[in-house]
Amino acid sequence: MDTNYKRLESLDVLRGFDLFCLVGLCGFLHSLRPVIATSWYDSFLWNFSHVAWVGFSPWDLVMPLFMFMAGVSMPFALSRYKNDPDKWAVYKRIVKRVILLWIFGMMCQGNLLGLDPNRVYLFSNTLQSIAVGYLISALLFLHARPSVQVVTAFCLLIAYWAAMQFISVDGYGGGDYTKDGNLAEWIDRMVLGRFRDGAVVDAGQVVFSEIYRYTWILSSLNFVVTVLTGVFAGQILKSKIDQKRKWQWLLGIGVAMVVLGWLWGMQIPVIKKIWTSSMVLVSSGYCFLLMGLFYYWIDYKGHRKYLTWLKVYGMNSIVAYMLANVINFSCIGASLFYGLEQYIGDLYACLMKLSTVLIIYGILWLLYKHKIFLKV
Repeated sequence: MDTNYKRLESLDVLRGFDLFCLVGLCGFLHSLRPVIATSWYDSFLWNFSHVAWVGFSPWDLVMPLFMFMAGVSMPFALSRYKNDPDKWAVYKRIVKRVILLWIFGMMCQGNLLGLDPNRVYLFSNTLQSIAVGYLISALLFLHARPSVQVVTAFCLLIAYWAAMQFISVDGYGGGDYTKDGNLAEWIDRMVLGRFRDGAVVDAGQVVFSEIYRYTWILSSLNFVVTVLTGVFAGQILKSKIDQKRKWQWLLGIGVAMVVLGWLWGMQIPVIKKIWTSSMVLVSSGYCFLLMGLFYYWIDYKGHRKYLTWLKVYGMNSIVAYMLANVINFSCIGASLFYGLEQYIGDLYACLMKLSTVLIIYGILWLLYKHKIFLKV
């Protein structure tokens, strides 16, 4: 094992794995559903589908993992500023990143590029949840001891739980964790109003979508915790303890969090859409386990061959996310394979999806080849 290898390559690869699943694998696998059309394949696709409400699937881990890794990178990116008496430069860097993430989130989810005022939604995307978590976590990392960071995370988890459990208003809350009765739903409707994703104004009245159930305002307390758990993992990885102890700590903490999360889930259900406290423990526990496994295999054992294709995604993760969510590449595939649909039937949709995946990968590969890594 190369003890002089300094870059945390396991983080690049894990981030790449997350983005590959998000922008490449999932859509292609779902496009195969009408082609394969068997019950076993439908069961298999559960792994690449969000749980409707209570529960947790592997696909529900994609967003928390993205946020967790934003936290992991923080000790490596910001440590040099901790003892700097003049932190104005790092403050500007943090604010710039938060603003860019927020705008990019609006471009992806709020149709900002459509220039339609009726389709502008203020808080509705993964990138914006990262922005909130990053802002608070960065300030805590710069100004508070690790013990204070841990206590803060614990207090935020309890604050969310207490609010959901004991606050009752207009028939919402008071321990109600249903889609229509939870407190987080009421807060989003009151605070965001017309600017909540899916909301429309009809005859002067705000009408909320019956199918949109994600919440953001109260859930921001736990967005911070998710990013903070990544900060904790990053501090372990950056510490001077033995490499073996690092992956052992990551795996041990991961197991403990998963167990505690599912146990807590007996009282406050594991629900990703409203980002419950039990879900944070479960998802962050799984993130710790993945980080520990990837660190063990790549940075500890030194197995780095055949992983470059994942680094292509991981080292330009925001670019990959934006390309997949903002630009429609299907027209290129439709132009290249025009007229083929009548001969291959349902396989045509798979071909369109595959062509989009390959186009996005090609762009990312060119950036990687020329060492162009776009960050916010």
